[in-house]
Order: sequence, then structure tokens, then C-alpha cells
Amino acid sequence: MPVHLDYWLHSLRLIAIAYLLGSIPTGYLLIRIFRKQDIRTLGSGNIGATNVLRSGARVLGAVTFLLDAAKGALAVWLCARLATVGFPIAPLHAEALAAFCAVLGHMFPIWLDLHGGKGVATAFGVFVVLAPKAALVALAVFIMLFLAFRFVSLASVVGALCFPIAAWFTTHTSHMPVVAGVEVLIPLFVILKHRQNIQRLLKGTEYRFGAKKSTETES
Repeated sequence: MPVHLDYWLHSLRLIAIAYLLGSIPTGYLLIRIFRKQDIRTLGSGNIGATNVLRSGARVLGAVTFLLDAAKGALAVWLCARLATVGFPIAPLHAEALAAFCAVLGHMFPIWLDLHGGKGVATAFGVFVVLAPKAALVALAVFIMLFLAFRFVSLASVVGALCFPIAAWFTTHTSHMPVVAGVEVLIPLFVILKHRQNIQRLLKGTEYRFGAKKSTETES
């Protein structure tokens, strides 16, 4: 078998592994198992940790965030080790590829007709492995903005914007084109997933965490 074909087949295996790990709909499964409900019919209809929290399941919301982050971190860690099995791929390239595919898996899970979450927790998980210092900077920005304004969407978008800048200054591997590309693309996808939230923020109708729900913010 030609070498280049071996390389692409091995890459496809890593893509499949990372995507399938990322596509595990943890919020959907936890609400279905423990509350016998479909999270897609509650609140904003999103399967992520924020909507699980808004449904009243605080513990399940926290667990959803941790599991969504963990599956992203696991995908990157595992693919980096599998990269050298068979036809070798540079582990750093495998990590970048796995990070992108895991987040895409969360956003567009095959199990839920490609209707997934917004990728914040999973992106945090993959970045903890790729660029841990920058991930902590983004998390700190998220926490400060959330505590100040109580808009999860605002904190998520600004945190996503800050991450690639922080990565550039704190992680030498972020200067490599493949890694830098992924560290820009993932935050861009996260921001695009929040486009409706951004519109509601501009209109002043976005849900403020802890505030009384309204029909408009739930639409």
C-alpha cells in the first residue's frame, strides 16, 4: 500500500475516534437517564451544560460540563498516542486534528441529527491539553465576565476571543501553522454557534443567568 495512502487512512481513523468521542451527548444522556426528560424540549433546547443548569438540574449541569471537557481532553490525549501506532503521524499534528474533530463532534453529533451543543466545555477540554496556560486564561476571563454580568454567552464569546491571543503568548507550539490554525478555528466555531445569543445581547433580550425566564429569551 502506498505510503501516502497509509498516512491518510491513519488520519481518518484518528478523525473518526476524536469525532465519536466528542459526539457523546452527555447533557442529553444525563437528563434522559436521571430525569426521564429530553433536554432539547427544555429552556433553550441546547444539550450543553448551561441549559442543563437552567433546567434546574444543578448537579447534572456541573457533571455535564466536566464530562464534556473530559471527552475533549481524552480525544486529544488518546489520538496523540495512537498517532505513532502503525504509520506514524506527528503527535502534535494528531492533537490538533483531534481537537478540531472532537469539538465538531460535540457541535454536530451524528446521534442527534447533527444538533449539538455550542462547544464551550469541549473546547476548554481540548485546549487544556493543547495549550493549558491559555486555557486557564480563557477560563479566568469567562469567570470574571460571568460574575460581573451573569451572561454565559457573553463570557463564552469573550473567552473564546481571548484564547488564541493567550495561546500565542504562552505556548511555543501555538506558533506552528497547524496548531495556530486549530486554535483560531475552534474559537471561531464557538462564536458562530453563539450568533443568536450575540443578536439577543445586542437587543437586550439575552437570558441573564439567575433571572426569571421569559418567552422571548427562550425562543
